[in-house]
Amino acid sequence: MLKKISIVTFLILIMACNSNKKESKKEEAKIPIKTAKLAYKINASLGEGAIWNYKTQELYWVDIEGKQLNIFNPSTKENKILETKSRIGTVVPFTEKEALVALEDGVHKMNLESGESTLFTDMKKELPGSRLNDGKCDPAGRFWVGSMHMQQLTGKANLYTITSENNLQKKVDSVTISNGIVWTSDKKTMYYIDTPTSTIKAYDYDNKTGKIANERVVVQIPESLGFPDGMTIDEENMLWVGMWNGNAVIRFNPKTGKVISKIEVPAHNVTSCAFGGKDLDVLYITTASVDMTAEEVEKYPLAGAIFKVKSGVKGVKSNFYIENKPTK
Repeated sequence: MLKKISIVTFLILIMACNSNKKESKKEEAKIPIKTAKLAYKINASLGEGAIWNYKTQELYWVDIEGKQLNIFNPSTKENKILETKSRIGTVVPFTEKEALVALEDGVHKMNLESGESTLFTDMKKELPGSRLNDGKCDPAGRFWVGSMHMQQLTGKANLYTITSENNLQKKVDSVTISNGIVWTSDKKTMYYIDTPTSTIKAYDYDNKTGKIANERVVVQIPESLGFPDGMTIDEENMLWVGMWNGNAVIRFNPKTGKVISKIEVPAHNVTSCAFGGKDLDVLYITTASVDMTAEEVEKYPLAGAIFKVKSGVKGVKSNFYIENKPTK
């Protein structure tokens, strides 16, 4: 009798599984899909850190392994390259002629005309065997930047903020690969990605103090879609995530955890994205040419380039770093 019940139960489970797969395929078929096209041809090793400077109408992005800060002007199709002293994880706008860049020993202030840089926030003690990776500024102008271990050891990285007074604060510990980070338009929620977890987490966020609380998972991403990397947010507070090993940027609804739409990209490893253009209606996408098989290299000859797409929605203005110098 027990054997009969177990067999019946097994058959029911198989039927339920097949039914779920059919429903999943139906859901996938309903998802709007667009294809990104080439914006700028370049063979970046590890393109990352896309952010739109709405004041200058330029796309800032980095090539981590190439040790380069890039400034792409879509109007002129020119891409200015500034060499950095070490691997560069991300960049945020600062002043008209300066940006903050995250390097291996900390955050540097870089002159965008000369390319010269000076150490702004020393983080050597915080980064043994590690380097800084992705990050952005919050609505109050603090710089949130995370780290990752060079050997990608689990739990060896952290997420930090650099306040407007240039004070370093650790916000989240035991991270593995700190990546995408954004804030909602009401300044009450922060979303954050630690790539190997395949999740997007939400935190209650206090814009006045920079405190975060109530950590919870809002999106669980199946590995079949790839691994979540860089992230941006649109005016509807929906999340756009570059998918490493996923050939796409995916738009997620953090309220439901569901996929809303997909941008297919002719590159295997999609790393970050940012809304740009005068109306913030063009999604610019960075990619990498590393970590691909010979077959993938042949299939995706444009890997490492910058891509773009009219997504159908608008983004929001990027936040700049705001420095409050102490009064004498």
